Amino acid sequence: MRPRVGQLLASTVDTTAVIVVRCPDGELEIGCGGAAMVEGGGNRSAAGAAATGTTAPGPTAGPTAGSLLGKRYADDDLGVELLCTKAGPGTLTVNGVPLPMKSAKPLPASD
Repeated sequence: MRPRVGQLLASTVDTTAVIVVRCPDGELEIGCGGAAMVEGGGNRSAAGAAATGTTAPGPTAGPTAGSLLGKRYADDDLGVELLCTKAGPGTLTVNGVPLPMKSAKPLPASD
């Protein structure tokens, strides 16, 4: 898939939805819960996925467990940044590698 800035992506295995904030000019495989994300808000629920024989993996321990509402997930090396608009238990990935949550920038000291 060739993502573009402002594109809404939805998981096919859980409730996760993201907006592309920054992306490189090229092909990327953006996924969640082990499956590729699709454009738009037409995602299937985990119950719908279970009916077809696939289930969303549960969250794992660590900083990449699930996706959290309002948090940004980014990889500076790839030049990709996603904003989570709907939380879910699946881990966001780019090209099969978990996407870490972006940390807040420290504020300057006001001494």
